[in-house]
Amino acid sequence: MKIFNSYTNKKEEFKPMEPGKVGMYVCGPTVYNYVHIGNTRPMIVFDVLRRVLEYQGYDVTFVSNYTDVDDKIIKRAKEEGVSESELTEKYIKAYEDVRDGLNIETPTYTPRVTKTMDKIIDFIKVLVDKGYAYEVDGDVYFRVPEIKDYGTLSGIKVDDLVKGASERTESADDAKKESPLDFALWKKTDEGIQFDSPWSKGRPGWHTECVVMINDIFGRGLIDIHGGGHDLKFPHHENEIAQSEAYSGTHLANYWVHNQMININGEKMSKSLGNVLWAKDLLEQLGVNVYKWLMLSTHYRNPLNFTDEVLTNVKKEVSKVENVVKSASLYLVTNKVPAGTFNKETVDHMVDALNDDLNTSLALTEILDQVKKVNQVMRVREKDNAVIANEYATLLKMCDVMGFAFKGVQMSDEDIDIYNKWMALKKEKNFEEADKLRAQLIERGIL
Repeated sequence: MKIFNSYTNKKEEFKPMEPGKVGMYVCGPTVYNYVHIGNTRPMIVFDVLRRVLEYQGYDVTFVSNYTDVDDKIIKRAKEEGVSESELTEKYIKAYEDVRDGLNIETPTYTPRVTKTMDKIIDFIKVLVDKGYAYEVDGDVYFRVPEIKDYGTLSGIKVDDLVKGASERTESADDAKKESPLDFALWKKTDEGIQFDSPWSKGRPGWHTECVVMINDIFGRGLIDIHGGGHDLKFPHHENEIAQSEAYSGTHLANYWVHNQMININGEKMSKSLGNVLWAKDLLEQLGVNVYKWLMLSTHYRNPLNFTDEVLTNVKKEVSKVENVVKSASLYLVTNKVPAGTFNKETVDHMVDALNDDLNTSLALTEILDQVKKVNQVMRVREKDNAVIANEYATLLKMCDVMGFAFKGVQMSDEDIDIYNKWMALKKEKNFEEADKLRAQLIERGIL
């Protein structure tokens, strides 16, 4: 597998630290609102990466966190008139409903900031003791100038950051810092949920949480893959790397992988433009397969432009898969054909595309090519049931590796009996009686 490493800014051969095992961490949501479609792009992209690795025999430990302590959470809890814990439970449940609805594999671990607080405090203590952090009036800041290669991931130059900081209006927080680049590791506060620390009652800075969770779960300051949206490159991921270098002398991950953003009709999705699309609503409207096909139709490192034209084309492609899955499964079930075996060579050919930096658009083309194969063997007058079963199993396996949820028809013996009688009546041209059975089959979800 080759994957684009954002840290080195080039495509590299993927080599895990431990043969046969992969450690992957993807930044999860701050749970103060429902998930919008932009939040689901990394969910889907990194689920495909995980599935491709697992198909090839890797044991993947996949971690994605919940940030359940944040200023936005405090504000939203006040607006909804509930406690912060009630609010975060509500939106974690909503997030997981979307994740399950999108047929995304459950992470191996889903740590929460509130459950990791002691380790976060211990981590900050070490940075203070090593001279990489300092306390001012109960707040703790990280000394960015101590990290010589700061800005490598994002490509941002420290001199430009210093100049930009000097040109903006100074805040009370800036006045406390040794450098305008320094960021908060711990915030003293008397508002919202608070935790005891050696410096003050307060809560951690956002940039510290993921580093600590990675160290805690993986037991070391280095993992194979760290993923997230392009918007997290700076400052979040840059600051994670800085802390990791200070704490353990590592860049935290050997491969940094970032997906690009989503545009709506050529414009950036934002609340100010009023074009935010909530994932739960779009999932209900489109269904899991159209939703995911749309997200995977564009390479993850390119912006995805959501338009009516794109959606129309996606629906046509998905319907091709749905139609052949339904027709082939209907034939196989009603003729009681044993389950087939997928063609590994065909699936591997699709996986080759995904092994080239997750070329999902090419992988979708491979699925459509397999749809044609299934249609061809179904159209043969003298049908070979074993061939149909195998080609059908191959199509389902390809879809499964991509994380789709295409399903064939499920029929009871009674359903099969009604179906066969309906087919016989049509052959006899007894259309009046056939229509009655057709109505029953529609009601049962068979047709």
